[in-house]
This record gives sequence, structure tokens and C-alpha cells, in this order.
Amino acid sequence: MLNTSELDNLSLSKNQYEQDFHAWTKEQSKLLRLGKLQELDLENLAEEIESLGKQQKQELRNRFGILIGHLLKWQYQPTLRGKSWRITIDLQRDEIVELVTENPSLKPYLEEAIAKSYKQAIALVVKETPLDKGDLPPECPYVITQILDPQFYPS
Repeated sequence: MLNTSELDNLSLSKNQYEQDFHAWTKEQSKLLRLGKLQELDLENLAEEIESLGKQQKQELRNRFGILIGHLLKWQYQPTLRGKSWRITIDLQRDEIVELVTENPSLKPYLEEAIAKSYKQAIALVVKETPLDKGDLPPECPYVITQILDPQFYPS
């Protein structure tokens, strides 16, 4: 059972979460380091930790969307291939590999991330080229090994 002081701290902590997130994060990390677990804003803390995991998945999907979009542009506009597209492809591959290396639990999510990011890839191509959605395959034409292979550039 929480005493009055602890209830006041909990109320203050939740209020701080809503009014000054930065201060709240500093306070929560300090409490964790001091081992003052009873004073933590557990509900919001758990939500924020869960959110961090979701952000990693979103980051992966965004990078796949950019990478696959540029692979499609490379394949469907061969006369416009250039250094910029190659650099973008290489950079996104490197960033995806690094993200998965730092977060190995994302490996089982790769296929799903590719499928989910294909819509973003199509949108990128349609926005940046004269191609229309109907000009492109309805599903991602590349497999994961091709997408991440530094030697693969579709013809």
C-alpha cells in the first residue's frame, strides 16, 4: 500500500510525464539508477519502453521502403541510373544490416517488414518518377537475399 508521500510522488510523476516529458525521463532514469523502484511511474515507463521497440520496427520498414523504392527505380528506369541512386541503395543496405546487427530480435520480422514497406516503396517511385502504380509489380519482386546483397542491382 502506498503512503501519502508516495501517492504525491506518483501523481507528480504522472503529471510531469504529461507536462515535461524530458524532465520525466531524467527523473525516471535517476530513480532507476538509484534503485528506487517504488517511486517509478511504471505505467508510463512500460509504455515508453514498448514504444522504443516499435520505433525500431518502424525504422526497419522505412529503410526497406527507401531501399526497395530505389531498386525499383533502378530496374524500371535504366536510362536514369546514377551515382545518387547507387549511394542511396548502398546506404540503406548498410543501415538495415547495422540496425539488425544491433537488434537481432528483428531478424524474424524481416520478411514482414519487406511486405509492409512495399507500399511505401511504390509511393516513393510514383512520386519521384513518371511511373504509375500499375506499371509496377503488385508485390515486392525481390527476395531478402537480393535486397540486402551489396552486389545486386536489378536489370
